[in-house]
Amino acid sequence: MTPEPPADAEAAARRLRVVFTETAHDITPAPVPLAAIERAGRARLRRRSAALATGCALAVTAVALTLTQVLAPARSPSPAAPATPVPGPTVPPSPSRPASPPAVPPRVVAAGERVDAGRGWKVWLTAEGKHWSGPDGFENFRSVTDGNIDLGEPGLSHQSEGDQKGTFHSGVYHGTKGAARVELTGPDGTRTSATLLELPGSPGWGVWYATTPPAPDGDAGGDRLALYDAAGTLLAALPG
Repeated sequence: MTPEPPADAEAAARRLRVVFTETAHDITPAPVPLAAIERAGRARLRRRSAALATGCALAVTAVALTLTQVLAPARSPSPAAPATPVPGPTVPPSPSRPASPPAVPPRVVAAGERVDAGRGWKVWLTAEGKHWSGPDGFENFRSVTDGNIDLGEPGLSHQSEGDQKGTFHSGVYHGTKGAARVELTGPDGTRTSATLLELPGSPGWGVWYATTPPAPDGDAGGDRLALYDAAGTLLAALPG
């Protein structure tokens, strides 16, 4: 193929430019969508404004909370409520022992003076010891001089006789000049104060007696005796 001369090439280029220019003038451009662009711009502006307002509100809230925490006075801890005491188990009071009757000084009697002890019983003292008799009139004797009683040591003796009406108790107390009370305690815990008899001159011994209801089955065993002074001090007991 034979190349075209330069003059022909330039002429061809001019013709193409003319054709392109005419073609471009024949094309009518579409109108620019100004309204849509304006709406899109306003929407973007509103979104930015809302985001900015939200950010400002969050920042203001954070600052307010910080100032509140800094400026608020420190609260002292509330005082603890006092503990409510829990009542302990109720312990029933122990039964108190009945008060003993007041001591009655021994009755001083003359030697051989017969004392009516009630229910047909009689008691009398001599320098040799204790004498007593029952409703049947039979006389009994307990010596204080035969060596069977240590007059230097506090002690007691006990004799008893009974029937369907009751039991008569008697004995000798010895070894003290301060005797003030003899107390008889039965098997059921019943306590009976005895009557005391002495000879003039405080010989260091005396006789006691008391009457109690009939013993069960006629058995007078199980009784306990106690000898006290005027201050309530136990001097002797039987059984010891």
